[in-house]
Amino acid sequence: MDGLGNYLAPDHRRCDDYFSAAEAAALQGEWEAAEAQFNHFLAGMQHHFAKEETVLFPAFEQSTHLTGGPTEVMRMEHAQMRGLFQDMQQALASRDANAYAGAAETLLILMQQHNLKEEQMLYRMCDQMLVRESAELIARMNAIAQ
Repeated sequence: MDGLGNYLAPDHRRCDDYFSAAEAAALQGEWEAAEAQFNHFLAGMQHHFAKEETVLFPAFEQSTHLTGGPTEVMRMEHAQMRGLFQDMQQALASRDANAYAGAAETLLILMQQHNLKEEQMLYRMCDQMLVRESAELIARMNAIAQ
């Protein structure tokens, strides 16, 4: 991966680390640590989604004229993940380790599949289609506040 893919893929690893730390803490009943790690995870995911949804996806769609293709699938999966984030927040608030673990397991599977599709397909397509614009797009994504 070059350019856009190399810029965005590390977000996945960073968020995965916070996700794992939050899950481990929740399963051990360390609720304050779980909430802190989950809040880092959530902020990272929201920031990543904002970069993709406000900069990358529109640029890809404009370049390819594909609005019902891979970006539509990614947006739908983002929406599914946001629903699971809410479930996890509720489980944390009620200190329900079982509910947290169930939502986390579902989210983990969804994230793994989603990240693979982005990294192996969408980002590579973006790197090919948006070569000339990549520096500008990265600058615009860097400007999105976290």
